[in-house]
Amino acid sequence: MRAISLWQPWATAVALGVKKVETRHWSTRYTGPIAIHAAKRWAKPERDFAAVEHALGRLPKHLPFGAIIATATLMGCRMAQDVGHQVGAIERIYGDYAHGRFAWFLTDVIAFDEPIPFPGARGFFNVPDELFTGMRPHPQRAQSV
Repeated sequence: MRAISLWQPWATAVALGVKKVETRHWSTRYTGPIAIHAAKRWAKPERDFAAVEHALGRLPKHLPFGAIIATATLMGCRMAQDVGHQVGAIERIYGDYAHGRFAWFLTDVIAFDEPIPFPGARGFFNVPDELFTGMRPHPQRAQSV
């Protein structure tokens, strides 16, 4: 399965269904299943954003790093400036809809009960399908978003 690394807290926001659109500086024509990997990066701006979102009740206090935390379906990609006005306020704070960026639409998100440790990479990378054998979706997080 293809995978993509997201910095925290955005990876967990996708897994929880808070974030349904991933914004990137590059486009993709790929559509289909995709694993969501929580990168190891954890700089001060990300920590500060996560603390505010935790205080607002949107994110948990403890976040996984260096692990696959969910799967989703990548439904398509459009220019971010063309869709920024169509997304809600919370979605806008979780993405960068500036001119020249791209919006990737994620659906059918399934968060795992336990993170799967796995090294991330830039761009798309492959994860062996057998890595998901026996994985159970988190009962409160499995959702179609």
